[in-house]
Amino acid sequence: MTKPIGIISAIPEEIKHLLDGQAEEVVIGNITFYRGEIEGEQAVFVETGIGKVNAAIVSTLLVSHFDCRALMFSGVAGGLDPKLNVGDVVIGERLVQHDYGKIQEEVLQTFQPGAFPLPGVDSTHGFNMSAELKARSHELLDEVVLETLPNNETPSHHFGAIVTGDAFINCEATRVRLHKDFKAMAVEMEGAAVVQVAEQMNRPWVVVRCLSDLAGSESHMDFDTFLAAASINAARVTRKLVHLFG
Repeated sequence: MTKPIGIISAIPEEIKHLLDGQAEEVVIGNITFYRGEIEGEQAVFVETGIGKVNAAIVSTLLVSHFDCRALMFSGVAGGLDPKLNVGDVVIGERLVQHDYGKIQEEVLQTFQPGAFPLPGVDSTHGFNMSAELKARSHELLDEVVLETLPNNETPSHHFGAIVTGDAFINCEATRVRLHKDFKAMAVEMEGAAVVQVAEQMNRPWVVVRCLSDLAGSESHMDFDTFLAAASINAARVTRKLVHLFG
């Protein structure tokens, strides 16, 4: 039997556009997984809930219990790059946990998760998408059609850095800092934790995020307004990229 693909989203609005047809429910602890199909491929779907710990738990179970051959995350994010608009999609070329490290003289220095954040320890951090998957992704996304949002008549997809942390960003100064410090396009709360598990378990991974807000002082209002349409765009790109693992 072909091993399934693990399909992860954080909230119901994100995952409902991904499952094709009927699914078998499998409950582990208080988490419900769904065995089903996407784009003709066997998959196990799960809604993580918000945050890095939730994401790491379900990612570990997808590999250890369901023996998933790859992990994919599909959902929304806050935009950091001022060149991007709500509705644009970012495929994670590099994932960083922006809130792991050490605070010294009121400044947070980021380290790779799990590394001792001490003087003399290598502070190189981040997880990079494989060059092969990125090249094939470009080919698959040549003809992707994205949902038009009221404020963005021509949404587009981009490859770039995504940062992950356990806080919803509703602050213009923090948005500017994260973009400057990490050259990141988007910020969210689960992706880099999924990727950390995938790397540890030797599984390929893809993280797809559509911008539902711009992570500034009005992000809480934009998120509610654009969540539904942004989730559709993330799902459309994710469906195309499922074929990376076919």
